[in-house]
Amino acid sequence: MRVGYKSVAEGIIFTIITCGIYNLFWNWHQMETCNELAGRREFEPATVFLLSLVTCGIYFVYYQYRMGGVIVEIQRMRSQPPYEHLPTVSLLLSIFGMSIIVDAIHQHELNKFYPHQQPV
Repeated sequence: MRVGYKSVAEGIIFTIITCGIYNLFWNWHQMETCNELAGRREFEPATVFLLSLVTCGIYFVYYQYRMGGVIVEIQRMRSQPPYEHLPTVSLLLSIFGMSIIVDAIHQHELNKFYPHQQPV
């Protein structure tokens, strides 16, 4: 899987068109991108998917919160201005069923690490 830049608009549009199925691939891409940028296996996509199913989505809310925290950690490691409230914003939006907005925010923040890369 190729990691890096991904269009936020593409993620939102394809998620809506496919009734959420594309969102699985989008999140998988974000997890792999975070793993690469962090230099460790922070997220296992299959595990996140399975635990989210078993817990009826509760684990997915935690995953969104954790992803926000890892993005802030990567921003600090790479001397970029961190979006300090990202974990809290991710948690609150996810609790209120707006995880597609969280995905868009996460992708926007991840795209900042790839300023010269074209969309994949």
